Amino acid sequence: MKEKTKSLLYWFILLQPFLDLDFFYRGKLATILPFTIPTIIRIAGVIVLVGLLVWGQKQLPPAWLWAYLDLLTLYGIFHLWHMQNFKSLSPNDYGYSNFGEIFYLFRMLLPLALIWVTKKLEISQDFLLKAFAWVSGLFTGTIVLSNLFVVSLKSYETGVISGNIFTWFMGPLYGYSHSASKGFFYFTNTLSAILLMLAPVVFYLLLERFSWKTGLLALSQTLAMLEVGTKVALYGLAGTLAVSLIAWLVHLFCLKNVKFSKGGLVTLLALAGITGVCWQVSPAVQRYKYEIYLANSHDSKIDQENALLKAGLAKYKNDPDKLKEFEKYFLAKYYQKYALNKRFITKSYPYKYDPQFWIDLLKEPASVRLANRKVEEAMLKQVVKYDNDPLDKWLGIGYMRQTNISNLERDFTAQYYSLGLVGAFLYLAFYPAIILYGAFEWLKEKACRTLYLTSLLIASALLLGASYMSGNVLDFPTSNLLLAFLGGGLLAYIKEEKGRSTGLRIVRFEKK
Repeated sequence: MKEKTKSLLYWFILLQPFLDLDFFYRGKLATILPFTIPTIIRIAGVIVLVGLLVWGQKQLPPAWLWAYLDLLTLYGIFHLWHMQNFKSLSPNDYGYSNFGEIFYLFRMLLPLALIWVTKKLEISQDFLLKAFAWVSGLFTGTIVLSNLFVVSLKSYETGVISGNIFTWFMGPLYGYSHSASKGFFYFTNTLSAILLMLAPVVFYLLLERFSWKTGLLALSQTLAMLEVGTKVALYGLAGTLAVSLIAWLVHLFCLKNVKFSKGGLVTLLALAGITGVCWQVSPAVQRYKYEIYLANSHDSKIDQENALLKAGLAKYKNDPDKLKEFEKYFLAKYYQKYALNKRFITKSYPYKYDPQFWIDLLKEPASVRLANRKVEEAMLKQVVKYDNDPLDKWLGIGYMRQTNISNLERDFTAQYYSLGLVGAFLYLAFYPAIILYGAFEWLKEKACRTLYLTSLLIASALLLGASYMSGNVLDFPTSNLLLAFLGGGLLAYIKEEKGRSTGLRIVRFEKK
């Protein structure tokens, strides 16, 4: 039964790229059922894996896991109770529903369950590497080939790209939004973070198990991270190439527990060269330059509107009702001039309910108004301020409210608003805890001081870093389940190496 469960886990992990395809989240397929088809498949998959493991072992999960689940249940009760007392400026309570909130709390348990399953199955190093090699190949191969044949979806906006990677070198034929490509996958931020997590594992395979297959996989990984066109992917690629090389050199010359690989080293340096050649013309750099230009040039174009705003505010400052009407009129007419996101001002936090908030935002420089993350967090702060309940800090304002206001592109901060400090700790603490535990064992146990474990720790840390920088990772099933699989594999490997080391020490003692 254990081997059958392992096989199911393997195919479940390989299924994740397919469940991330964009068409599942568009049109009828996204609304035909109460939840998206990929979400239902993932929930069913994790439940089956847990059930098979419990049935096969003929024993229930350990007491500490039940205690943890009890804490989550207790938190959930208080969280849902707190949600009923929320004071909302919006007539629809920012789209809050108890059913949706309960479902989110349940869905966030899936990674924890998968970590436990993966660790209990004691998956091997080869098992994890093979699974992640296929996952990388499916993600990156799709991106690279669809980019080459100019059929990829755009990473930014909707539609299909206009040019492939070769057109980057032909001058300004297309803007970054027409050349950044995400294959046929759904969410660009999540995809970038997943690619970043996979990169250290792929480069480990290149340096430790060099062959034409691992070389081709590493090339595909590099090209895909260039083509997806986000700063997380581009800067993450450069950083991972450097960190992977440094880690390998440390293990080669200091720890002396890896073999020199001329082919792996030459290929890694060649990939760094490709990254350097593509750097300035890549969509991520082009986007960054455009954002700087837009921010610097925008404020000089609204001098006339600023004068009108100043005059109107002065004219009606002693008449609150007329002042509010003027503010709403001005926002409706000129919000585009100030480059405010239409969705933010009309749907996320409608200006007609709180025009003063948006008027204050107009006074900020363009670098603030154009930064989605800053505006998103400003809206959430305003919602919390209006509710004026100290418990919001500890129990949150609710995932449903938070995402309907703004899908804040900064994990940990997003969960702080949706779940509060208590919920964010209970649902997210085990991710950094696994990294800290792994790092501790790496330092303490010589048997654990391997390049493989180093690469897994780097991969885990990079994904958490990406989740904070770009968001939409720890709440998103594709990325958090892959991270959970990585975390479970890391724990299984440490247990195996510590057991082997203990066995060797016992044998040596008996011989003496």
